[in-house]
Amino acid sequence: MLDRFFAFSQNNTNLRTELLAGLTTFLTMAYIIFVQPAVLSGSIFHPPIDTGIDFGAVTVATCLSTALASALMGLYGRYPIAQAPGMGENFFFVLSTLPVAAGMIARGAVAPGTTTAWQIALGVVFVSGVLFLVLSFLGVRELLLDAISPSMRNGIAIGIGLFIALIGLRNANLVLVDNNGLRLNTAFASPDLIVFFVGLLVTAGLHARRVRGSIVWGIVAATLLAVVLQHALPALPTGLADSPTVTQSGLMKHFTIARSVLSTPPSIGPTFLKMDVRNALSWTMAPFILIFLFMNLFDTLGTLIGVCEQAGFIKDGKLPRARQALASDAIATAVGAALGTSTVTSYIESAAGVEQGGRTGLTAVVVAVLFLLALFFSPIIAMVGSYPPITAPALVIVGSMMILNVLKIDWSNYAEAMPAFLVMIGIPLSYSIADGLALGFVLYPPVKLLAGQGREVRWLMYVMAAVLLAYFVLVRAQAGGA
Repeated sequence: MLDRFFAFSQNNTNLRTELLAGLTTFLTMAYIIFVQPAVLSGSIFHPPIDTGIDFGAVTVATCLSTALASALMGLYGRYPIAQAPGMGENFFFVLSTLPVAAGMIARGAVAPGTTTAWQIALGVVFVSGVLFLVLSFLGVRELLLDAISPSMRNGIAIGIGLFIALIGLRNANLVLVDNNGLRLNTAFASPDLIVFFVGLLVTAGLHARRVRGSIVWGIVAATLLAVVLQHALPALPTGLADSPTVTQSGLMKHFTIARSVLSTPPSIGPTFLKMDVRNALSWTMAPFILIFLFMNLFDTLGTLIGVCEQAGFIKDGKLPRARQALASDAIATAVGAALGTSTVTSYIESAAGVEQGGRTGLTAVVVAVLFLLALFFSPIIAMVGSYPPITAPALVIVGSMMILNVLKIDWSNYAEAMPAFLVMIGIPLSYSIADGLALGFVLYPPVKLLAGQGREVRWLMYVMAAVLLAYFVLVRAQAGGA
């Protein structure tokens, strides 16, 4: 039955290979179980951000949405591609969308006490998912894909990668921010930096040796070291144990060791069906709906093309069942928002499972089952999420992998390269994905016009430039330029 449904023989694979491929993909992307709830709850940031989103509920929403999305891709799209809340979209959700939604509430644009910023932000994600689904079935995705040049698409990926890496360095306390800007923390004897560097070395070393699950193993190594240090440091001689470097460290102040390994999953009640669609459809939030839509579109198409090219699925330049694959992604995003998490998208880590031999949707179904089982390890997830230096190496490594897109920018055409470069540096330096995107997108059409390349700019880019310029003037100006 499995052979007939998943076409094992046609794809030159078998049950054992598909199971191993699913396990491999799971190990390479399991870090999202720890990172996603820490990002959306705000605990991953230094200092922590109180987003109002419940950590445990996001943990459940992350595992459930990943399981549903991956199963949908495997059973409907029939591809060995797993899906989960996207890195990049989650930071955009917290650092860009939430502040603007909070501004709506502060200005009295919505009735006081009727909603919260995170509920409006979830509504934005939900609407973007519904729009993606409609566009997938209407065939408009080609228009959206062609509107933004490859250089700009890759500039976005690079900028988000730099941003994520910067956040990782800040979470580790390696990079400090004060009135003089960014500076290096030279207190290398700090327990926080020791935990971070050990985790980074383990992750980078294993990743360089192509060990599957290198990011997860790095998190495991950093967690074990944190447990050992929290017990060992108080036993040091007087003068060391009570030094500010030790007592004021995040390890001693925030790291909470789990009392058990297994437990019943936390309640999803605090976030389930809490999205505020009505206020998400306001003019203020319209640019964010578009940005989420485009980020999801490019993430999905980029992953589909990359993984399917590696697996040999693309025939005559076309991807079979592309509509089903895109629809799976769109449905997952809408359902994920209803559960309580940010945009769900296809994961490039699926390439690890393809490399292991995965060629059918069963690989994605295996990933789905493993994420459901992960729900019962919530005490460990909460422990890891309580201490940002543990997950900081994962952010740095993920950021470094996203930098590879720099090779795909057309550096020979300055009219393409300059706007892409502004997006790349604008996102991390402004500490805002929305502002970095707007900076490059607003300048792209006029630069192309002045370069005599105006015919290469699609009309949709002019519309986006106008919308984002209005965002700069009306939204960012009202926020005081913060």
